[in-house]
Amino acid sequence: MNIELLNKNISVVNSDILVEFLTVEELDAHQDKEILTLAGFKAKEETICFLHEKKTLFCGCESKKSDDLRVASVTMIKALKVSNYKSAKLNATTKSTISALVEGIVLGGYEFNKYKSDSKEESSLTITLTSEIDNFDELKKVFNDSIIISNATCFTRDIVNSIPQDLNPESFATLAQKLATDNSLECEILGEKELRNEKMEAMLAVGRASIHDSKLIHLAYKPVNPKKIISLVGKGLTYDSGGLSLKPATSMVTMKMDKAGGCAVLGMIKAVSELKLDVEVHVFIGAVENMIGGNAYKPDDVLVARNGKTIEVRNTDAEGRLVLADVLSYAQDCVEADAIFDFATLTGACMVALGSYTTGIMGNSKKLKHDFLKVGTSSGELTATLPFNKHLKKLLKSEIADISNVASKPYGGAITAGMFLDNFIKDENKNKWLHFDIAGSAYTESPWDCNVYGGTGAGVRFMSKYLQNIK
Repeated sequence: MNIELLNKNISVVNSDILVEFLTVEELDAHQDKEILTLAGFKAKEETICFLHEKKTLFCGCESKKSDDLRVASVTMIKALKVSNYKSAKLNATTKSTISALVEGIVLGGYEFNKYKSDSKEESSLTITLTSEIDNFDELKKVFNDSIIISNATCFTRDIVNSIPQDLNPESFATLAQKLATDNSLECEILGEKELRNEKMEAMLAVGRASIHDSKLIHLAYKPVNPKKIISLVGKGLTYDSGGLSLKPATSMVTMKMDKAGGCAVLGMIKAVSELKLDVEVHVFIGAVENMIGGNAYKPDDVLVARNGKTIEVRNTDAEGRLVLADVLSYAQDCVEADAIFDFATLTGACMVALGSYTTGIMGNSKKLKHDFLKVGTSSGELTATLPFNKHLKKLLKSEIADISNVASKPYGGAITAGMFLDNFIKDENKNKWLHFDIAGSAYTESPWDCNVYGGTGAGVRFMSKYLQNIK
């Protein structure tokens, strides 16, 4: 599929079909209202009407706000992809409009057919957006940036959707090395020998029963004279069986998505390097597979994390926080960053609290949390904050170690997981760090907004927007 933006009047552009987005109010005043009404078109969200004799596709749109235009463009691209039209044109006017349209077209038109024996060739459909506004150069930049961010989101989705027999800690590291080569990034991979030298025993314990060696992946994008230095940390559980605290069979399906945090930060650094932002970005991924075996780590074990804290294991399915504990410690010692953000499919409790569409934000800095609530809204991703609570902190108390890896009561599970990670953030970095729980938002089995079945690429769009706005 091709998408282009032209500085032309839409009437002079040759295309197989014209696309119009109509609200209920616009339908009432439209010249084709009578025939559209006869066809049963009511201009409701996610509805369409082809008038083939007029070579026009009408798409219902709740309003002309970005979120609604994005949904309308998803509806449009899905309809066009199953038609025999080879090209379509529509009008775009503002910077916010162009981003929504690009996201809807690219992300809504995404398909993952790698494992289908009769997978179709990529669509040759061409979508032309037109605009005659005075500041076309500015609009063109927004268009190009939106393409980069949307493609980085699709790149993330591809990795999330890759199955565990293809994407394990070792091949994850190989993929990161390829991205580093393609995008001129620095790359360092720590194997189990180096992890042992770094005393990352919590991370090593999680991967102990896997046939695949655990890896710590570190990529860096270093522009000249960066405005800020940002560290992005991702949970990269390429598969999570739950370990000896084995997951129920139905819960193991989709556990290829437990690497979504690591995939997201790869997508973020891909976007940043292609946008050529004046921000230095470091990515750290703990790539591990949590399996069962005679040498698996056990409930009742006490692990010594990299920062010296001891952790009582009460549940081996609370493994992501153990990996992140060591990776966060390593990232802080490796890079003196202005901000540290970690992304993880950490808890089902976050989905219970916020639903399956929303990323949970946790941390100590009210300002950072407020900044991401704003950027989440403007980027089209849903975010909400979950507050730390000193009373919930008591639930992580261990009688035999410094801390337990799960709370003693099931309530507030997303928050207690975030508070567990807080134990591995240095005092001087407490207000520089945020934790993003993407357990609900990273994967979907029911399409919504511009997200199709599978990985969504959660976090790439709002983090890219945040980094674009750093002053």
